[in-house]
Amino acid sequence: MLSLENKTAVITGGGSGIGKAIAQLFAKQGAEVHIIEISQDAGQQARDEIKELGGHATVHACNVADQQQVISVFNKIETLNILVNNAGIAHIGKADTTEEIDFDRVMNVNVKGVYNCLSAAIPKMKVSGGGVILNMASIAALVGIPDRFAYSTAKGAVKAMTMSVAKDYLSDRIRCNSISPARVHTPFVDGFLQKNYPNNVEEMFEKLSKIQPIGRMGLPIEIATLALYLCSEEAAFVTGCDYPMDGGFTTLNN
Repeated sequence: MLSLENKTAVITGGGSGIGKAIAQLFAKQGAEVHIIEISQDAGQQARDEIKELGGHATVHACNVADQQQVISVFNKIETLNILVNNAGIAHIGKADTTEEIDFDRVMNVNVKGVYNCLSAAIPKMKVSGGGVILNMASIAALVGIPDRFAYSTAKGAVKAMTMSVAKDYLSDRIRCNSISPARVHTPFVDGFLQKNYPNNVEEMFEKLSKIQPIGRMGLPIEIATLALYLCSEEAAFVTGCDYPMDGGFTTLNN
């Protein structure tokens, strides 16, 4: 069950956090993993850890917002069965406090980056008779999150792209779904707290954890496990769906 033997998977942002957990789990389940990562060092570290566990991984240094870089990377990958669009950046601000340069930066990575990878991956999947695409959206696409205007806008677009792609490529046997996590405990969260709340990191961590009704943040491996299911043959009947993985945030936060 949930085997990815003989599958080739591309994972963007696979050098840290959720993307790294997905890359490691996919490799463990037999996939040939290609990590697309803007940080060469982070990508190489993830690759080395995968190889230590007996898996296979290749790292491609690439900015997903740059279409020519993306095309160059995908041209190096002969066959493609799975694409996980995980790379993304965050931004804090409201509509009237978000600078244009920051709005454009978030859109370029979180929206255009997904588009760039979709447009490069889909032709390869069509040639090989089908494939699976998984986009990382967010609960910010589903409910209002304070001070996350640009990020919420971008993740709303990711969810919409998921539905569009799922509809457009049914006849090509390409499935497309998305996951919408709530707050997940990643190095990004630790860095955010250390930068913004250096004197009360533990207190703020506890506060952010309890925003989820379940009482804690998610773990990267928990997101990765759902990703594995959605990209496996066991999910062959699943397409055009978004999965909130949020500790009850979107339904129980009354």
